[in-house]
Amino acid sequence: MKVIVTGAAGFIGYHTAKHLLERGNEVIGIDSLNDYYDVQLKRDRLAQIDHHRGFDFHHLDLADRQGTAAVFEQAGAERVIHLAAQAGVRYSLENPHAYVDSNLMGFINVLEACRHNNVGHLVYASSSSVYGANSRIPYSVHDNVDHPVSLYAATKKANELMAHTYSHLYAIPVTGLRFFTVYGPWGRPDMAYFSFTKKILAGEPIDVFNHGDLSRDFTYIDDIVAGVVRALDRIPQPNPDWNGDRPDPGTSSAPYRLYNIGHHSPVRLLDFIAVLEQALGRKAEKRMQPMQPGDVYQTCADIDDFTRDVGYTPVTDLEHGIPKFIDWYKDYYGC
Repeated sequence: MKVIVTGAAGFIGYHTAKHLLERGNEVIGIDSLNDYYDVQLKRDRLAQIDHHRGFDFHHLDLADRQGTAAVFEQAGAERVIHLAAQAGVRYSLENPHAYVDSNLMGFINVLEACRHNNVGHLVYASSSSVYGANSRIPYSVHDNVDHPVSLYAATKKANELMAHTYSHLYAIPVTGLRFFTVYGPWGRPDMAYFSFTKKILAGEPIDVFNHGDLSRDFTYIDDIVAGVVRALDRIPQPNPDWNGDRPDPGTSSAPYRLYNIGHHSPVRLLDFIAVLEQALGRKAEKRMQPMQPGDVYQTCADIDDFTRDVGYTPVTDLEHGIPKFIDWYKDYYGC
């Protein structure tokens, strides 16, 4: 089976492409290699898989409509995993247009390419950020998410609406996955665990937002990839019980599904830092800061639907996942 993976040089995209190649799929990777963070890290990820005879990489910005259409037409892929996006909540305050270009323009081009090339299943990345001002925990895909608190979240919510529209109009099977704070080897330098590690090893202070009174549903990369691939292998069907009088946001009369993909085990920020300190063998100098614009107080994924439908079961807790990341970090950066 041929699978297009967008964002193939990204954190989740690289690991997903690697997993698919190892199980025997042909993978057509697409990535713009933009400079939001270290491009060399992206190139080094690709170097781990570009020797594989089943891998074909295209350096392409998905906002390029004609280029995207041409790659999809040439590939003839049966399925697509769309992971490319402009990430980052705080960066969306600085450069909002990057989110429109990548997350909206890029996504409509992917949807159109899926439509015109008879793609049998599109799996795309959404985010826990869409829950925004929602306060009921755990977050459920059956709750409305109409109050985003960052532009990044708003673009991800828009992706969900756009994907449903194409599923409804053109009967494209579509699965959206709301990721919850993914971490692990080859991760993103803009994520807190990555920057904390860098600063602690350098003896620099770390900024602890909301004075540490935050919780996140940290999810290890291997668990994420297992969920993505399980979702890819399960083609969504219309929900025969869907009712417009009581619309369920997580399902549809179209072949469309939304799922949370997290660990369902939120960890307080100060507890997370303690695990990081133990793995590094060093204490962090903490610089307490107020809550940042666009941040949310806590995240926790209700994963019952995903477990029931695809057998998703996260197995890596923070005490095992963080040391794996630290080992990779020290090896990669020669610490």
